[in-house]
Amino acid sequence: MQGPDECVLASDIRALRKARGLTLAEIALKLGRSVGWVSQVERGLSTPSLSDLRAFAELFGVPISLFFSHDVPVESERGVVVRAGRRRTLGTSESGLVEELLSPDLGGSFEMVRSVFAPGAELKTEARRPTEEAGYVASGLFDIEISGVWHRLGEGDSFRFEGKPYRWRNPGAEPAVVIWVVSPPVY
Repeated sequence: MQGPDECVLASDIRALRKARGLTLAEIALKLGRSVGWVSQVERGLSTPSLSDLRAFAELFGVPISLFFSHDVPVESERGVVVRAGRRRTLGTSESGLVEELLSPDLGGSFEMVRSVFAPGAELKTEARRPTEEAGYVASGLFDIEISGVWHRLGEGDSFRFEGKPYRWRNPGAEPAVVIWVVSPPVY
């Protein structure tokens, strides 16, 4: 696993803090660090240690793998292009869901994620985020419950909702692949 790229890392930490409505002072207090240090991390002037990254991941409720990017061999592609073999993986197959960040970073107004749902995988407890979300089923069967109503989607179908409670499941025998767009970025 490659180490964190300071520019991408700084941008992602700032985006996660803002998406959660937290101030530099609140982050510093929760991490037991100075406001100055957090500010330097967000500007790419300080590189957090692995234990600092674990603390950020726990604080933001994201997997630590989010903070590790793969090399971008062509400098002109940095922050613009994400090659198929160089996506950041978010999560493990143990949960029945593996996600890859398709966006170069979390600094924009939305994030795009490729989600692969294992056969039988499901989110049993309703989730709700202060976001607008849309998805496109690239392959497989995918059920999504939005505000208490279940929808069965197949390849080529899509959905959108904003700030509503949702759950999902893969009722099929094959993995379901969904391209998911979330605004603002929350990963």
